Amino acid sequence: MSERAHIHVFNEANPLAEKRLRWVVALTATMMVIEIAAGWTFHSMALLADGWHMSSHALALGLSAAAYTLSRRLARDDRFAFGTWKIEVLGGYTSALFLVAIAAYMIYESVLRLMQPAQIGFDQAIAVATVGLLVNLLSAWLLAGTHSHAEHDHGDEREHDHSHHDLNMRSAFVHVAADAATSVLAIVALLGGKYFGSSWLDPTVGLLGAALVAIWAAGLLRDTGRVLLDAEMDAPIVREIRDAMRDGPIPAEIHDLHVWRVGKGKYACVLGVTTAEPASPDDFRALLAKHAELAHITVEVNRLPRA
Repeated sequence: MSERAHIHVFNEANPLAEKRLRWVVALTATMMVIEIAAGWTFHSMALLADGWHMSSHALALGLSAAAYTLSRRLARDDRFAFGTWKIEVLGGYTSALFLVAIAAYMIYESVLRLMQPAQIGFDQAIAVATVGLLVNLLSAWLLAGTHSHAEHDHGDEREHDHSHHDLNMRSAFVHVAADAATSVLAIVALLGGKYFGSSWLDPTVGLLGAALVAIWAAGLLRDTGRVLLDAEMDAPIVREIRDAMRDGPIPAEIHDLHVWRVGKGKYACVLGVTTAEPASPDDFRALLAKHAELAHITVEVNRLPRA
């Protein structure tokens, strides 16, 4: 087979996620414009802040959608040695950075409100926040079921869920969930301020929402960062490779092993073994054939003289 015919496309397309994410971007951008306009009209800093906060979500979601498009269009570009899946992961990582910035902004605004309470138009703010929540719930419904999938290896009688998650879609889902959570908290705080005069609830709930967003962002940064830095040598598949070599019919010692992710639940493996047996690389590739998550395997065999 020629080098040109050996195409490194390890990641299946996700057209449903890409299509639905575009709808979510449109919904989020529309709601952002409504909130900013309502904030100016009703002199509500709360609505203005939430509108600008939503603008950062719209931008991050747009980046996630663009990552899907680029990954699909460049899938067969020869410049990418192991495919374009990491474009999606990079989109997720960038979105997580936006979440960190959003959390920081929420903390700033909440502390400022605690120190300098502002007059809030409760009725208008509650109405717009409720519409925002409905938009977020609709967006979450559109994205539900598109951000992960699980696979099971029934023959091995073990569950093989080696991080088969779409990290780009997960980041988009977190943005929508963060918006929904902050909308719920905002409505509760506004109701408390309107009926009980507890205006301090608004900024306090803002701090709680910021903490929640920061926790989600930290998880996304950790998971996407591991993939981008190829920090996968503690993944379960690595242990399974070592077990297969140790328990296989050909006595061999691993002297070199590199494993990294090249798609959702797909890994590449470079394996170097030393053996005194007359074995070929194909013999060792056959030992790893049962591991469907190994999409690309390179084996080097070093022969030792028999004792």
